Amino acid sequence: MTAHLIDGAAIAAKVRAEVAGLVAQRVAAGKSIPGLATVLVGDNAASQTYVRSKRKASAEVGIESFGHELSKTATQREVEELVVQLNADRRVHGILVQLPLPGGLDEEKVLAAISLEKDVDGFHPINVGRLAMKGRRPLFVPCTPAGCLVLLEEAGAQFRGAQAVVLGRSNIVGLPAAMLLLHRDATVTICHSRSRDLPAICRSADILIAAVGRAQMVRADWVKPGAFVIDVGINRIEDAARKSGYRLVGDVAFDEVKEVAGAITPVPGGVGPMTIAMLLRNTLRGAELADERAVALAAS
Repeated sequence: MTAHLIDGAAIAAKVRAEVAGLVAQRVAAGKSIPGLATVLVGDNAASQTYVRSKRKASAEVGIESFGHELSKTATQREVEELVVQLNADRRVHGILVQLPLPGGLDEEKVLAAISLEKDVDGFHPINVGRLAMKGRRPLFVPCTPAGCLVLLEEAGAQFRGAQAVVLGRSNIVGLPAAMLLLHRDATVTICHSRSRDLPAICRSADILIAAVGRAQMVRADWVKPGAFVIDVGINRIEDAARKSGYRLVGDVAFDEVKEVAGAITPVPGGVGPMTIAMLLRNTLRGAELADERAVALAAS
């Protein structure tokens, strides 16, 4: 039986429409337009493309974007000073520093300089720490893992008591995804390239999130029949039949696994569209947090 296809593009479109509606409502009520500031350091072509797509998506839902570009020779002090300026800018409700930064810059220090209330990427150490603690709630959750959970919800996954496996342990996807699953009362295993008997670990999963960065690593015999499979990977492989000479695939061997899984995301068109949709949702939340602070300040 072929798996149900989890259409990330359609689900992301629904999230964007919800954000656009709420932005329109707040503007009609005389509240501020949510603002997203992007910081791009250097001339990495992929990063430039990502930032353009984020700014375009912001405009489509009524969020104002402020683009800031620094040369690849920018110093640590210059990058951090820009972040501090954006922290103080009342028009800005979310700050996104596009990663990776050029070599020689300390990413952790830059991310820590972002105001907790404007950390729409969810990478500030305090937000990360809250996510890792029982009974704590971060102000923002990293966008890609948050999108994975929305996809699972929309597909009908049941979290409580489920066996969940996260393949990959990155700070951006694997670890926060595992924490989010724990908060939903799943029993979570985090595995990686050095885990023993990866196929057996993955085969135990009712929910499998693959985020290891290896093309088509997860095969059909790695997957439990009926499992929910979320493929975060995006890899180029050679394809002479394509004009470009390559095609994009995930970390999951899609054509094989779709015949075993109960539900699966495609690549492209699965997790990717959700990342930007969740960024837009987080930026709206940043504006709402600013409203709450203003009310509290007025009452004090």
